[in-house]
Amino acid sequence: MTRMLVTGGAGFIGSNFVHYTVKHKPDYDITVIDKLTYAGNTANLQPVADKITFVEGDICNAELMDKLVAETDIVVHFAAESHNDNSLRNPWPFVETNVIGTYTILEAIRKHGKRLHHISTDEVFGDLELDDPNRFTEDTPYNPSSPYSSTKASSDMLVRAWIRSFGIKATISNCSNNYGPYQHIEKFIPRQITNILSDIKPKLYGTGEQVRDWIHVDDHNSAVHLILEKGELGETYIIGADNDHVNNKMVIELICELMGKGKDWYEHVNDRPGHDMRYAMDSSKLRRELGWQPQYTDNQTGMRDGLMQTIEWYREHEDWWKAQKEAVEAAYAKQGQ
Repeated sequence: MTRMLVTGGAGFIGSNFVHYTVKHKPDYDITVIDKLTYAGNTANLQPVADKITFVEGDICNAELMDKLVAETDIVVHFAAESHNDNSLRNPWPFVETNVIGTYTILEAIRKHGKRLHHISTDEVFGDLELDDPNRFTEDTPYNPSSPYSSTKASSDMLVRAWIRSFGIKATISNCSNNYGPYQHIEKFIPRQITNILSDIKPKLYGTGEQVRDWIHVDDHNSAVHLILEKGELGETYIIGADNDHVNNKMVIELICELMGKGKDWYEHVNDRPGHDMRYAMDSSKLRRELGWQPQYTDNQTGMRDGLMQTIEWYREHEDWWKAQKEAVEAAYAKQGQ
């Protein structure tokens, strides 16, 4: 058995990664560490609780991380503060978790000679103009625009520095926007789904022209496993699903359609300050060198299939999200959103 430590494994992408690993990669002995902030939830891991070890703790705790890293073979580092709106209201938790937490993990990795895979985001590259035909590649210069994206950029740079300066065994992936089960309902897609399930009209920031290269969380996590198995140490890999022609307005209209509402059954609300316009990911390196292909792919059909699966999950798991709904909408209402 290969021992794997998953940081942030009770959060959205991390918990889905744990589910995926238990299902498809039984040769891993998994330990999860999570601080259980508002976005982390042990209920996310309940279906596999008897198959993993769970540790409640903070990745900034050097003593704890030293112990956990010493006892593992591979660290997959998902733990991060990741909501742009929250980073605009209070940047400090993003600096603490994303920068200091990553530093703490790197020092433990360096001390014990373990393998690291660092999960990052497309938002470190900034954004593209709507009519720009280019996509982000592994060589695109960083140009972050929010406290969230700037702290993730910082964490990426720390990993690269530790690879070059200390020779640690690590890889990095930058992924586009994920969606799927267990995503906190403050996020764009689950917010709209749970709004409709609560008979509330979905909310669209501004005109909805912003474009994200949406990827289903299972496709993201299949790529991470491929990088762990076949990726070249020291390398960075872009993960994207080629959905970069779909803007937020199209997504919200598709959700309305799939849930039996009129395509225009939504409301426009105040746009986010400094809202990035377009992300587009060129994952050709990952596809070419490692042979990766997403399951929920491409164009409207892929988004449709992935959204249907996600809608059904939220419909069937109302007990998971219902208690949070009123507070989330009240917080948005204060901002006119």
